[in-house]
Amino acid sequence: MTEENGKICFVIAPIGNPESEIRKRSDQILRYIISPAVEPRGYKAVRADELDKPGLITSQVIQHVVEDPLVVADLTGRNPNVFYELAIRHAIRKPIIQIISRDENIPFDVAGTRTIFVDHHDLDNVASAKASISEQIDALEKDSSYMETPISVSLDLQRLRQSDDPEQRTSADVISALSNLTKEVMASRAESRKFMRDLEKLQGTLMRNLNISNREREYFKHQRHRIGLNEDPTLERFTRDSVRPPLDNTAEDELRW
Repeated sequence: MTEENGKICFVIAPIGNPESEIRKRSDQILRYIISPAVEPRGYKAVRADELDKPGLITSQVIQHVVEDPLVVADLTGRNPNVFYELAIRHAIRKPIIQIISRDENIPFDVAGTRTIFVDHHDLDNVASAKASISEQIDALEKDSSYMETPISVSLDLQRLRQSDDPEQRTSADVISALSNLTKEVMASRAESRKFMRDLEKLQGTLMRNLNISNREREYFKHQRHRIGLNEDPTLERFTRDSVRPPLDNTAEDELRW
């Protein structure tokens, strides 16, 4: 579908009741992340509650999901309607971009599909999310002849398994194993990100409540480095303190639990 002012990017998202926190978040994600990312590429972001044509709303939503050149799906909250519409889009193998709240894990069945983590309260993340959406649009427009989705992969594997060619049946097993491994890795990375965010919040709470000194903060930072928690660039915010001299052995002994 297209409008007079350009192509439509249909937004699948949890909407919630007016004045609800779900609606407030959805509006802000649409206003500050999705729309600014798609509009420079010639798209107008439209959500289901913005459809103003008379008729059955469900039919209109499905029509947009099927016909629009681009769909952005917000998986936050694991809303059933979102995943119903997502499955339709996956089945027809048309361009789709997945996003999810940075505080949530990607559901396992769609973990193999690249998903952008968003946090509209973090301005750095807002900028990064918009850039990632723009990059995905550019990649999809450059070559959208083959859109791989969990459903399309499953159908392809089924055809290979039913083949009379032993090599194709073997290929199906290999592809299936790689697909499952990819989903497990993606799910594990999401779980790690959530764990580190929770740990960061806990550390901040403890340090505020215990009035921990700067030298003690440096000790915690040093200990995290020893066990490799600073190697992931996504944890940069966790170690944003200015570098201070390491603790001497006496101070370290005093802080040892």
